[in-house]
Amino acid sequence: MKAKDFILFDQNNVKQSLIDYRGKWIVLYFYPKDDTPGCIKEACGFRDNSEFLTKNGVIVLGVSRDGIVSHEKFAKKYQLNFSLLSDPNGDVIKDYNAWGKKKFMGKEYDGIIRKTFLIDPKGDIIKEYLDVDPNQHAKEIMIDLISFS
Repeated sequence: MKAKDFILFDQNNVKQSLIDYRGKWIVLYFYPKDDTPGCIKEACGFRDNSEFLTKNGVIVLGVSRDGIVSHEKFAKKYQLNFSLLSDPNGDVIKDYNAWGKKKFMGKEYDGIIRKTFLIDPKGDIIKEYLDVDPNQHAKEIMIDLISFS
């Protein structure tokens, strides 16, 4: 299945599109909110494994509804070395079915579902990660990249 292209702005207010990265592996991950515990762990996992990812030509793109200023603060605070994309209207989030019912402390609400897509250099989604564990997610993706390469 082809990954749906989009155009969003990153924490540096630079326009980003999936098509710009054709020919490279892409980790496209959707996360609920900047600077929250699970999102920090997940983002820092990608940061801490950036040497492996870069060496293997992998581009990491994080997406949430947070604005550019929030992404900029989050990226600076944790020295994130990849793009955080702002989707304030949630259009791309919905296109990738990363929006839906969630439960927290007994309450149900609509929000961003933590999920990730591994996209191959041809632009095909080769794996969708559901029920992501932020503590182990980067390592899980690295293992999969080795097996797919």
